[in-house]
Amino acid sequence: MQIFDSIKKEKLEFKPIRNGEANIYLCGPTVYDDAHLGHAKSAISFDMLRRTLKALGYKVKFVRNYTDIDDKILKKMSESNKSLAEITSHYIDSYKADMNALNVLEPDISPKATECIEEMIRYIQILLQKDVAYTLEDGVYFDTSKDGEYLSLSGKSADLETIARVDINDKKRDKKDFVLWKFDEKWYESPFGKGRPGWHSECVAMIKKYFNGDENYEIDIHAGGIDLLFPHHENEAAQCRCANHKDLSKYWMHNGFIQINGEKMSKSLQNSFFVKDALKHYHGEALRFYLLSSHYRANFNYSELDLEASKKRLDKLYRLKKRILGVNAGDVSQEFKAEILEALSDDLNTSKALAALDEFVKTANEKLDENPKDKIYKAQIAANIKFINEIFGIAQKDSFEYFQFGVSQSEKERINELITQRSEAKKERNFERADIIRQELSAMGISIMDTPEGTMWERV
Repeated sequence: MQIFDSIKKEKLEFKPIRNGEANIYLCGPTVYDDAHLGHAKSAISFDMLRRTLKALGYKVKFVRNYTDIDDKILKKMSESNKSLAEITSHYIDSYKADMNALNVLEPDISPKATECIEEMIRYIQILLQKDVAYTLEDGVYFDTSKDGEYLSLSGKSADLETIARVDINDKKRDKKDFVLWKFDEKWYESPFGKGRPGWHSECVAMIKKYFNGDENYEIDIHAGGIDLLFPHHENEAAQCRCANHKDLSKYWMHNGFIQINGEKMSKSLQNSFFVKDALKHYHGEALRFYLLSSHYRANFNYSELDLEASKKRLDKLYRLKKRILGVNAGDVSQEFKAEILEALSDDLNTSKALAALDEFVKTANEKLDENPKDKIYKAQIAANIKFINEIFGIAQKDSFEYFQFGVSQSEKERINELITQRSEAKKERNFERADIIRQELSAMGISIMDTPEGTMWERV
């Protein structure tokens, strides 16, 4: 497996801390609003990493956190007159529902910042004891001058642009210094004063809590959006070096920005596209397939036309799945499996892997056209699709159910009622009535198919 290390800026062979194991930490969302396409891109990208490593035989431990205490959340509390728990639990549930719709696997552990306050306090105590942190009237700060490798992660220079995203306090020893603990009488007790953690205190403490590293690294892979490289990941790494005298992660992986109509997605530009809004118009798997179609490191330009074209590619896979309805999976094609894994082992080259998938669908349809009764080949197609389910997280739905997307519950009830009436008419050998019902369904944009499992329908 070759992965691109964001720090060394080159592809490296993945050699984990422990043979056969892969420990991954992904920075999760700050839960004060619904998930947007940037969240989806990051979650899907590293879900693919996890699935690929698992398919390659690694035992994978995957942790993704929730930041559930933060200035933005406190602002939401003030605006809504709701408690921290009310706001964060609502948006965590919303995030989980969106990720489930996108077939993103649940992490092995999903820690909340509020569940790890003690670990953060202990970490800050170590930094204070080592004189790498200091106290001001508003909080505890990390002294960046004590870390000789500060800015080595992001490669930034110590200029005004670099410090722009770091907390502003004129009394800091250095403008680059960042807050570890904010004093606030409303929150948590600590030996250095009542307050709450700074954003950069969270992940490094969580990684220490949930993983067992070695003398050189805490984890194998730290992942997140490229916007987190500085200051968040830079500041995490600095704390680990100074507290534990080792690197936080052996490899750093970052996904690119999402752009809307050529502009970086941003709430300030009012072009943030919520996942829940996209899911109103497109099946979750169609959105997943679309976001996989571009390399995870590339900046992704969202386009409705491109999403529609991507959906049609997925439709073809589902139509193939429909052709082998009821067939039990046989043995997967080792050639097909190897081709997919070879592409994904090259720093998750999903474009190449999906091109191989397209070719498989095309070839399978051609062979079925030539010999529609080839049971052995049908069983292999079923096995290949099962492998596609596992590695890409797509084509997991019933093929007819997939094509029913967008049909309202009341419409479904009417369709099922007509199908029942048609079945009764056929039993009574009233074929004229059965044909009239089929035509009525067709006029509604519904195609039906009689199978051994009953009459199936889809929207055309």
